[in-house]
Amino acid sequence: MWFMNYIKKIKNELKNNKLKYFVYFSLRGLIILCLIVQLIRGDFDNVSICLLSLVLLFLPFIIEHHLKIDMPNVMEIIIMVFVFSAEILGEINNFYGIIPFWDTILHTLNGFLMAAVGFSLFDILNKNLKSIYLSPIFLCLFSFCFSMTIGVVWEFFEYGMDKVFCYDMQKDEYIKEVNTVSLDPENNNNVINIENISYTILYDNDGKELTKLNGYLDIGLNDTMKDLVVNFVGALVFNVFGFVYLKNRDKDRVVKHFIIKKFGDG
Repeated sequence: MWFMNYIKKIKNELKNNKLKYFVYFSLRGLIILCLIVQLIRGDFDNVSICLLSLVLLFLPFIIEHHLKIDMPNVMEIIIMVFVFSAEILGEINNFYGIIPFWDTILHTLNGFLMAAVGFSLFDILNKNLKSIYLSPIFLCLFSFCFSMTIGVVWEFFEYGMDKVFCYDMQKDEYIKEVNTVSLDPENNNNVINIENISYTILYDNDGKELTKLNGYLDIGLNDTMKDLVVNFVGALVFNVFGFVYLKNRDKDRVVKHFIIKKFGDG
């Protein structure tokens, strides 16, 4: 009974904001449609992604009511679109492969959003704990570090999924140049540079040719570093705006749409 009352409260909150209401139910409808298609195809991996997406889409509202915080409507809408873009468009519909910068855009946005979350948490502490006060520069520093930590943990998750479940979340790519000490014939730690690699051939232990690659296959390092770099950029951009916000809260027109507050805070 309490759960149904809980859901009813959240639905009433959605109805009070027409744009958020429209985005939530539009995305939920598209996810359910995708779920049905994947069930018909018998692709149960994608079915699980759809179910996870439905949960993640609803998660901000649950967190709000459970922790008694107020998340800005703009932030909630962006999070919902982010979930849909990453899981339904990215994973199931292969936007990661079709659109070259899809992954980069999402990781940059993630860096920005996680910086906003970290910024909000420490800003709430600053307002409610008299024993702790962080200057604007330190608050931004903690926010930046929070975002980067989330980014690193996510890369740990991708690496773990690739190693344990043989996924390819850290996307491989072909490269044409290798710099390595492993091929130094003298074993003196000298860097050997190999350029203009046109192809490589893979063999199994019995000498049977497995496949021919159009270059040398990087196994996710470039993807991981690129993700961390753009996370860095997203976090840095937010905290530049965040620092200005702390100096001029009343005049701000950007950061206020990403600042989480406790219920009752002005």
